[in-house]
Amino acid sequence: MELAGKHLVLGLTGGIACYKIAELTRLLTKAGATVQIVMTEAATQFITPVTMQALSGRPVYTSQWDARMPNNMPHIDLSREADAIVIVPASTDFLAKLAQGRCDDLLSTLCIARDCPLLVVPAMNRQMWQNPATQRNVAQLRADGVEVLGPDSGSQACGEVGDGRMIEPEAAFEAICAFFQPKFLCGQRVLITAGPTFEPLDSVRGITNRSSGKMGFALALAAAQAGADVHLVTGPVALDTPWGVYREDVQTAQQMHDAVMAATPDADIFIAVAAVADWRVDHVAEHKIKKTGDGSLPTFSFVENPDILATVAKLPNPPFCVGFAAESGDLDVYGAEKRERKGVPLLIGNLGPLAFGRDDNEVMLFEASGTTPLPRAGKLDLARTLIAEIAKRAPKTGGALLS
Repeated sequence: MELAGKHLVLGLTGGIACYKIAELTRLLTKAGATVQIVMTEAATQFITPVTMQALSGRPVYTSQWDARMPNNMPHIDLSREADAIVIVPASTDFLAKLAQGRCDDLLSTLCIARDCPLLVVPAMNRQMWQNPATQRNVAQLRADGVEVLGPDSGSQACGEVGDGRMIEPEAAFEAICAFFQPKFLCGQRVLITAGPTFEPLDSVRGITNRSSGKMGFALALAAAQAGADVHLVTGPVALDTPWGVYREDVQTAQQMHDAVMAATPDADIFIAVAAVADWRVDHVAEHKIKKTGDGSLPTFSFVENPDILATVAKLPNPPFCVGFAAESGDLDVYGAEKRERKGVPLLIGNLGPLAFGRDDNEVMLFEASGTTPLPRAGKLDLARTLIAEIAKRAPKTGGALLS
């Protein structure tokens, strides 16, 4: 479990986004964390302590005069076993308190008296977020080492649209998990391709493959959690964008090639995970191809698509290139041959038909010095292992040559 052994103090302040914290608490506890809820008086107007106690499985604290602590000092004792305090939702007023060091209730006093990291998840009206005073307070919190997660942009409870909306519980969960991950790639810029491509035959039909994009998206999330600036170029998939990742959607192999070539000059590491179509038809029919009724079949002439990974690897100053190979058999032979043919220092191979669409995977690392098998694991755990392996091999400034 991602947060096994972690103890989090979840601080709720007043705001309609309090209802989202029920789901966040469920996600955190499911991931193995113990969650201690502390609420301001205003927060209890939006969601009850009874609800939060049921979800967290622990007593909820709302008052600095709570006598359940033997020394009557919850503002001290509650933070001492915490790995982090997360204020979610963090109201405009509470951000101001933190920035100015004011503590007039249990939660604010707990934050000022802490000896653990503090994360805040803002949630407020767009004008409150844009107010110069709020922006000064947020800047001060960042300068003080507080991690600010969000906000998002979108529809707000007041009916207005703009910045200030709390990030969704799933995004907040991913961001909290990311906080605890080792920062192997801090400062590195990582370009990743994921998913299948779709090569049209006519206006409705096309050629594609069974790639779900899960491995590429897991690697994008793992790289972002490891501190990288991640640019994800993806074919058509039904997956949400990982937290902290810039996503660019494409359809065809040529579109993916063009997007990658435009982004490569800014990349330190290129990880080519996408299952790119090898061929496309040389002429796409403008309209749907109809059956003739006489048994005759349409014929197509194919041309090769550009080899994205090999093209990037042959650049004068390429990023550190990592390829993926999905084979249906003889992986040890085809993986080594493909790494040499592509001209990349590292290639990750798996048995594609067995891995497509699954939530776990088993891979083998191919490099000039030999092969290294990795044990089967869930795709996110495997992605984190792969990111750590890539970080060991990639130069800090990119431009690696074939080793």
